[in-house]
Amino acid sequence: MHFLLLRPVKRTIQGLIALGLIFIVWFFLQMNPIGGSGKEAIFTVHPGDSMSQIASEMHTAGIINSPIAFRIDTVLFGSPVVVAGSYEIPQNSSFSFVKSIIGNVPNVRVINVLPGLTLREVEMLIVNDAGNSFANSFAQDVNAAITNNAYHPKSSLEGLIGPGQYVLAPGITPAKLLSEMEASFTKEATSAGLTPRSSIQGLSAYKLLIAASIVEKEGYYPSNMPKVARVIFNRLKRGGSLQMDSTVLYYLGQDGGKVTPAMLKTKTSYNTYLNSGLTPTPICVVSSSALNAVMHAPAGDWLYFTLVSKDGTEAFASTFAEQLANEHIAYSRGIR
Repeated sequence: MHFLLLRPVKRTIQGLIALGLIFIVWFFLQMNPIGGSGKEAIFTVHPGDSMSQIASEMHTAGIINSPIAFRIDTVLFGSPVVVAGSYEIPQNSSFSFVKSIIGNVPNVRVINVLPGLTLREVEMLIVNDAGNSFANSFAQDVNAAITNNAYHPKSSLEGLIGPGQYVLAPGITPAKLLSEMEASFTKEATSAGLTPRSSIQGLSAYKLLIAASIVEKEGYYPSNMPKVARVIFNRLKRGGSLQMDSTVLYYLGQDGGKVTPAMLKTKTSYNTYLNSGLTPTPICVVSSSALNAVMHAPAGDWLYFTLVSKDGTEAFASTFAEQLANEHIAYSRGIR
């Protein structure tokens, strides 16, 4: 009788032992992946990131296979102190190797080009990360590349570099960095349907890019951008001035802020209050959202828009009376 009772207990113990062995084998294989390390991958640690967040970022980059196993490893064998910055580590690396890298100072410099940045702001990022000499050479390469660009820019590569993270790997040249940025733009533009031969409503590919850069600044959030694009198209079709604050601020070297009456009187080709049509060049790096908004603008007769919520929501109007009503809403909410 006792023997019969012990049999289920024995099976349970055997099952637990088997599960334990499976876990140990799984955990060992996570610590020391089969097949060796793969290609180099980059991930970024932000100030205040927890070890769970860091493990998740490394998993997304393919550096480790299991963030859970990595957290268990740090609990059992110690967790390194990680400094904010960017790290380059081979994919499929062992936990011990990963900890040896992230336990030291960041081993790569990364230029993070965000949508909305001007070319001048990008060059300042390069100054900070690579120094004046590298940045000066980069600026010279930018000027030299104007005549070879497929979109035929008039006087600047503004708007013709793609957003993204660019690694300043050892030995990289300014020309190589610029080439990567131009290639990134081409890939992004092609994905949105913009090519050097594109034409919409009589606008060339370059002018569509200019429009997209204004959409980037004026819409700010992707949810606003399609209707902002339609407003620009409608105003161009109507004729007269676009009256976009972002273009005035661009010439003055300002990113956002209130546009004063004195600014609106500044005589410059980028002042879309004093001049009709688009600006001579784009005014910033464009996102895929802005490009898609211009390439696939929704139908509508909107001519005006204004910010009406602190969450970034913009309201659109077809008549000036509707615009005034939306502005009243904005004032009542303390927006303007």
